[in-house]
Parts: sequence; structure tokens; C-alpha cells
Amino acid sequence: MYGQRSWGTFSIVACDAERTYWGAAVSTKPLAVGAVVPWAEWRVGAIATQAMSNYQYGPSGLALLRKGVSAADVVTRLTHADPKREHRQLGVVDRRGRSAAWTGRKCMASASHLVGPGFSCQGNLLASDTVVPAMAAAFESRRGSLARRMLAALRAGAAEGGDRRGMESAALLVVHRRPWFEAAWGDQWLNLRVDQSRRPIVELERLVDLEEANARKLVAWHAAQVRKRRGGRR
Repeated sequence: MYGQRSWGTFSIVACDAERTYWGAAVSTKPLAVGAVVPWAEWRVGAIATQAMSNYQYGPSGLALLRKGVSAADVVTRLTHADPKREHRQLGVVDRRGRSAAWTGRKCMASASHLVGPGFSCQGNLLASDTVVPAMAAAFESRRGSLARRMLAALRAGAAEGGDRRGMESAALLVVHRRPWFEAAWGDQWLNLRVDQSRRPIVELERLVDLEEANARKLVAWHAAQVRKRRGGRR
């Protein structure tokens, strides 16, 4: 059962292009995974950089996506310019929901990725070859918010054994903007991190519960303010 056999580095990048959400979610053994692996920008795309992570894949990849470069071309450009690309793993989804991934031949086995419509799942140092397919199946079958679907993917990966080193941290990043958001507020709808936990995905789910409840209150409050202003103009 998950929680009794908890493991590590596997991630998903995904989008809900219709509702304009992009995001990434990841879990691993080392601390502070949220500071390195997940990257996302609203109406631009999302990136996960892992294995022997190249941190620059994050900002450099977003810069390319911002220019309208496709997910596949971003992967090609980033890895082609990197002499250590065979040690890297990368997942990308762009503004149109196109996805692409890279798993270098020297990534520590078991390492793989699986790309689908609007998402890419990837993992290395995995306990089994079933981790990544289970993540993809869970994401595609789950309904609800993008955050919930990505969490379902992480849970499914953990249930299959995840990363063989163990698991102590997890992170989830979702970007989104409402029309009434001030530019100063940024686009980070959810930016949650769990470190040094025996059950990081369970704790991440608890935090998502809290933050999505707060988001619903904020949206409801704004809708009420709009109705009030319209009523006052009659």
C-alpha cells in the first residue's frame, strides 16, 4: 500500500489548454525538488528537467516556448546544445498542448518517458518499467482540475514503486491567470513543496486541498463583487 512502500524521481508536465492551466508535478528522494525540476509559465508551457538535471533547461526552455517554439523543437534545441545530454531527462508541453520528452541513453535505469495529448510523464532510477505507463494512464483517466490529475499520476507512479532510492520530497506547480488578476500577482496559481516527509505525495494532496479551497473562495468573492457592481448600475 502507498505510504508503506514509498519511493521517488518521477514527474509529469501537463496542460489544460481549454481552461488555460499549465503545470508540472514531481516526487523524488533528494530535498528541494521543487527548486530544480518543475518550470511553467502561463500561456507559454511547462518543463521538467531531471536525472542529472540541467537547471538551465528550465529558464532556457521557457524562453524558447515564449517565442512560440514547439515542444519537440525545444527538446531538440536544448539537448543538442548540451554535451551531457545522454545523462539528462526532460519533459515539455507547449502553449498548444503539444508535448515532447527526452531520456538520455546514460540515464540510470530503469529510465523512460511516455508522451500523450497535453502531457509527458518521465522517470529515472525507477523501481520498475510500469511506473511511467501507470502515471500516464492515471492522468488520462482522472477528471477534475489539472492539479488533481497530476497528483493522480504521482500516486499511480508511487504505487508501482516509483524511484528505487526512496522518496522524501514532492512539488507541484500550476500556472493560471484570471482576467481580473493584477499583473503584479504573477501567474503561479499553485506552487507547493514538501520536503523531508515520509509521505510527500499525501502531504502535497493535503496542501492542494487547502489551496484549491482558497482559490474557490477568491473566485466566488470576485463574482459576487461583479454582480454587486452590475446591480448598482441599474
